[in-house]
Amino acid sequence: MTIWVDADACPRQIKVILFRAAERTGVDLYLLANQPVSIPALMNVQAIRVSQGFDVADDEIVRRVQGGDLVITSDIPLAAEVIEKGALALSSRGELFSASTIKARLNMRDFMDTLRSSGIHSGGPSQLSETDKREFANALDRYLVRKNTAGNA
Repeated sequence: MTIWVDADACPRQIKVILFRAAERTGVDLYLLANQPVSIPALMNVQAIRVSQGFDVADDEIVRRVQGGDLVITSDIPLAAEVIEKGALALSSRGELFSASTIKARLNMRDFMDTLRSSGIHSGGPSQLSETDKREFANALDRYLVRKNTAGNA
């Protein structure tokens, strides 16, 4: 079991939650970004710097991810790709993307892109709230407990 993080857009507070979980559980945690990422000195936590370019980190995550792994991303197309490979995708707001919901999310994303390209400003996502952080931490804990229980069965 490995956790992969689309680190370029991952909020600092979410990374802190991930670092604590990695330290507590020993799960392997990889943060991929096209810029330097600060990480704690833990054997199971690594930062992987990829070259600059559109979706380079996403492509590297897709290349490395395996079934059962968890990917932390709010990038809907990346979530769809890793789900297709049998992995799970969790947003920084605690939303677990699934095979049954990702198509609708992709359609909504494409619709919003069309609106923006037509000059209609829809605003960006709201600031990460305490509730969002709590939802993320709870969803991450559920994943880790489920994986740990399955590994010990």
